[in-house]
Amino acid sequence: MSTDYKSAKEAFVSGMTGSSINHVNHISLVALASVSLYAAIRTRLPPSRSINFVAQWTILVLPLLLSMTLFANQPMLLSVALLVPAGILLLFPRREHGTPLPSSQPSSPTIPSTPIPRLQAKIPPLPALTTYRAHMMLMTVLAILAVDFRVFPRSLAKCESFGVSLMDLGVGSFVFSQGVVSAIPLIKDPTYLTAPLVPKLAKVTRKSLPVILLGLVRVLLVKGTEYPEHESEYGRHWNFFITLALIPVLQVLLHPILIRLPISVVGALIACGQQAALSQLGLQSYVLTVPRTSLISANKEGIISLTGYLSIHLLGLSAGTIVLPPSPSFFRRLQQSLARNPKRRNSDPPAPRYVDSSAGGLELGAPRQLGKTVIEMCSYALVWWSFLGLSRVFKIGGKWGAEGGVSRQMVNLPYILWVAAFNTSFLLAYLLVLDLCFFPGPSINKPKVTKALKKGQSLEPPSSPYFSFSPHPQATVPSESQGNPPPLLEAINKHGLPLFLIANVLTGVINLTVQTMYASDIWAMCVLSAYAMTVSSVAWAWSAWEKEKRGR
Repeated sequence: MSTDYKSAKEAFVSGMTGSSINHVNHISLVALASVSLYAAIRTRLPPSRSINFVAQWTILVLPLLLSMTLFANQPMLLSVALLVPAGILLLFPRREHGTPLPSSQPSSPTIPSTPIPRLQAKIPPLPALTTYRAHMMLMTVLAILAVDFRVFPRSLAKCESFGVSLMDLGVGSFVFSQGVVSAIPLIKDPTYLTAPLVPKLAKVTRKSLPVILLGLVRVLLVKGTEYPEHESEYGRHWNFFITLALIPVLQVLLHPILIRLPISVVGALIACGQQAALSQLGLQSYVLTVPRTSLISANKEGIISLTGYLSIHLLGLSAGTIVLPPSPSFFRRLQQSLARNPKRRNSDPPAPRYVDSSAGGLELGAPRQLGKTVIEMCSYALVWWSFLGLSRVFKIGGKWGAEGGVSRQMVNLPYILWVAAFNTSFLLAYLLVLDLCFFPGPSINKPKVTKALKKGQSLEPPSSPYFSFSPHPQATVPSESQGNPPPLLEAINKHGLPLFLIANVLTGVINLTVQTMYASDIWAMCVLSAYAMTVSSVAWAWSAWEKEKRGR
């Protein structure tokens, strides 16, 4: 790569000031509109093989690519184009599926003669979460290459120091999403929080080493190939992989605090501390003005933003403890019980009961109370959006614009609040659209547990098509629930990190072989479409191979 082109390319992605929060929201709504169209097709039209890989790619992936390129300045037009046929389909009656098999019918709670250990329980999949994470991954994968073409508006590229853009949001959303799924081990066994710190820290560090290695390999490849890089993004040597690797380690260090305080409160306190360090301790001035004369100053953005990303991770972790258990208060009650009796260790055997009185009489695998979950998530969304508005009114981080306000570079308080508000709202929207409107689960009567609990007995929760206490569930999922989540998005979510690595490699290869900055819009769309099809095909083929392997 010539020095002149390298310099021109670095200037092409530098000095951006972003667009607006509304603009980013409108682009992101295209993803929700596309999945609404897919859900309408699945629930209104007869079962058909027409919704194959190509059809799913056209409905679920192509609109996302168009929303950040050709339709970037008019994203609502694209959303309307997707919602109109979806609305027409809703005029038709929902497909009839006949009577579900007896094994999938909700049964009345009974008292089993032999209690089954809680360890057999699993967290049922949440289709809305799968779809949300897959779309977030798709937006990230598409944007990291699209930004190198002129068809991708400069207003959507990462801002230099202050401002909001689609790519700025993507980085924070990735961390928030990882935080959501990080709640799974804590929900399964909250006593993990009280396990001995040193062995736990060593175990998490070992798991983080491959990601750190990826970050180091990326540094060597970038330096060795003279690949265009934007130093003010993370620093001269730091990159996003290093940040992702260090966050779980920092989370473990906070476990003694997470036993006694709500996770959202801890995340908010760290966010406030991050802003105080930037404003009161001079770290903001340090990032913006100090030259890169040492290893620390050369990577000042990555080091200083790490605490902010930890805050985002914790807020995502808090959201995960709300949407994943059967009740939004499930983990909170267990956490309170653990705080009252912190001496119990992770190695202690769990109580062999179905029903846990400390969790409100609900077992881990009980059907989700999605109504309560939606209400609580809505409350959190309102809180984060309100705090974001207050941060603008009181000019926290400075007056919003090119010289103040939201800063992804430093991950200040307004940026943290924006990421939390956006992701909480869109996860809530997917819950409403998929799991409550188009693919509602069977209505299940709440088991009466009071008398049994008083007698010290255990209750078996009603069976659910989404969960079985057996390692090999026998319940049959009603056919209407098939396709939720869409198979393509499920495959992308399942192989998220490998696909992200593949996308990074493809992005590098394309940039080394094509002068993307000078490509016409038609040529750019051809390359981007082929790239999106390749990444999606890898996920689809990988998932099909795994299914075939399990079937042998």
